[in-house]
Amino acid sequence: MTGHWNDYDHDGAPADATGRPGTENGMSRRQLMRHAAWFGGAVVLTVAGGQVVSQVAEARDSTAPGMAGAAADNGALRFVQVSDSHIGFQGPANMDVAGSFSEAIHQVNSLGFRPDFVMHSGDLTHLSTAGQFDQVKQMMTGMRTDRVFTVPGEHDSIGDAGRAYRRTFGTGTLGDGWYSFDTHGVHFIALVNTMSLEKLGHLGNTQIDFVRKDIAGLSSDTPVVVFSHIPLFAMYPRWGWSTDDALKVIALLRRFSSVTCLNGHVHQLFTKTEGNITFHSATTTAYPLPHPGRAPAPTPQVVPARQLKAALGIRTVGYRRGDRELAVKDERLS
Repeated sequence: MTGHWNDYDHDGAPADATGRPGTENGMSRRQLMRHAAWFGGAVVLTVAGGQVVSQVAEARDSTAPGMAGAAADNGALRFVQVSDSHIGFQGPANMDVAGSFSEAIHQVNSLGFRPDFVMHSGDLTHLSTAGQFDQVKQMMTGMRTDRVFTVPGEHDSIGDAGRAYRRTFGTGTLGDGWYSFDTHGVHFIALVNTMSLEKLGHLGNTQIDFVRKDIAGLSSDTPVVVFSHIPLFAMYPRWGWSTDDALKVIALLRRFSSVTCLNGHVHQLFTKTEGNITFHSATTTAYPLPHPGRAPAPTPQVVPARQLKAALGIRTVGYRRGDRELAVKDERLS
């Protein structure tokens, strides 16, 4: 391991290329399936005939062709993304975030295969205290996997510019905690866009230079996966759900035939494809946030217990050598 777009109008309705709210008649089937992720239901992405195909599936559906094929292939890469555990949060939106994170860990351990690694994409803690970092680290030792990787969220750097986070999780990383690694023919880059946070996420020139040098020697047919906490696309900038200098990194990644960007932060599922780059926003193990524009601000949502459980989950990802894309499956805790 070396050193570790806005599709919505003002009220959150899907907008077409002219900025007008989209309707069912004005959207392709593929767009409808992608946007359905806002309203519940797991989203499975597989590859058929070189095309990325999206479908809404049951949370426990293990028949998705891309994921099933990867699970059956002993040489496949299989990993899990968890996000936004917010250990230390106390409030009516979830009175037991440690309990729901424990349930997510149990789900990881019950997948029917041992993930090659687990990536936590930020906001491990809620207030970045030493006790909260220790608690989440100890909890993650219970995951049946060979390795656990992390990137920090803005809640992991409260008051100390991320020093407590890096003391716990930053061994072997560069700068504010960024790094890269390779496995199964896939190149992974973990970025930090939460340390210079005003409204939007920010990477900074030093980190962008790291990416430029990191990928310089890679063949253009190398699959690349990028992790960050805040989205690298303009999901909903007025709530800070974007990264102000992300396009500089995206430009560097355009030459690769397959790029997958995975983020947390927004506490809900969303998928967006721009050419060779697919962006996936993950759900949370803590509490839901409102859909873009459906509330005055992105504050924790209080929902009935059954709905809360259905809003939380994990992400499994499979990849077989020779595939053009990763097969992504989002699973609810319910």
